[in-house]
Amino acid sequence: MDIRAFVASLDITLPNALFALSLAVASFVAVHGVLMLFRRRLDRLSDERAHRPVAEVLRKTLARTSNLVVFATAVLIGLSALDLPAPWNARVSHLWFLTLGLQLAIYLHSAIKVTARRYFRTHEHAAAADNQVTVAHTLIIWVLQTSVWVIFALALLANLGINISTFVASLGIGGIAIALAVQNVLGDLFASLSIAIDKPFEVGDFISTSSTSGTVEKVGLKTTRLRASSGEQIIVSNAELLKSTVSNFKRMVTRRIVYNLRAHPDTPAALAAKVPTAIAEFIGRQEQVRFDRAHLSKYTQDYIEWEIVYTILDANYDLFMNTQQAIILASMQMFADLGISTAPRAQQLLLQVAVETEAPEVPQGPRPRYPNTLRSLPKGT
Repeated sequence: MDIRAFVASLDITLPNALFALSLAVASFVAVHGVLMLFRRRLDRLSDERAHRPVAEVLRKTLARTSNLVVFATAVLIGLSALDLPAPWNARVSHLWFLTLGLQLAIYLHSAIKVTARRYFRTHEHAAAADNQVTVAHTLIIWVLQTSVWVIFALALLANLGINISTFVASLGIGGIAIALAVQNVLGDLFASLSIAIDKPFEVGDFISTSSTSGTVEKVGLKTTRLRASSGEQIIVSNAELLKSTVSNFKRMVTRRIVYNLRAHPDTPAALAAKVPTAIAEFIGRQEQVRFDRAHLSKYTQDYIEWEIVYTILDANYDLFMNTQQAIILASMQMFADLGISTAPRAQQLLLQVAVETEAPEVPQGPRPRYPNTLRSLPKGT
């Protein structure tokens, strides 16, 4: 190919070429300089301001600026100053879309990664606030970044004049077929993503459902592994786990305790009235305990019953058991001091003794037959 003939066909004069070249160089210096200045301003921010969401995302996203893309942009700016023939104008417009679209995709790729990791890091506990993310977090980032590049590729093909309707329809039909084939796996996968984002529980939490309970050891893409109190490992499907009502005991702040005391129904009313006051006194002496109420709630022919409610201000299970034991022992001592019996009412059994009269002897002999009639018996039998 003759380069001189090709350049001559473009009908570009030397002054126009020099002007386009100067414009391209000036554009490269200006764009590159503005980006460097802006990045330096972001790097000079204080630690508090640098860790703000917008500043952190901008700083790490702009760091992914491609010098090749900046150079191509400067060249295209220079070419736009030339009066090119019709075919080359279309090609330059395609190059504009490719250059700017590629850089935008790179920015979105980086912004998704930085934003997602910042979100997951800020929603972790302080002990786990590091740069490590779980498999579910990585999967979320991968899906979003892949979506960006797929959209960019489809848009680029459409810009080049390629009909992508059939291709998009094929992707949709194929996606539906795959989703139907692996719907159970996808259900567990999306349940895993829901656990990762919503965080109803985390590793180390003790949870309980209607069918199982244990400490969470691992949340995988398909299953969650629990360590039961008896020692065995329980593996539960993520989808089935989220269908149940989950009680997270590690996030318990206080414990509200309701318990009952029963006594003999013949307890005098004066003694029964002293019980709530005595209970309030010894419960109030317990540490980290708030007494709520104590009332005589039932009176039946078999027993009388008091209902006592108190709140432990710390969710520690050992504290709960120690406090409950101390209160039960104090209740036993209180009944002994007041002379109240906790024995139930004795059940009275009425035995009916049947008196039998001696029947006269029946003479021995052959028994007469009375077909289809009732045999008469001697009186007194």
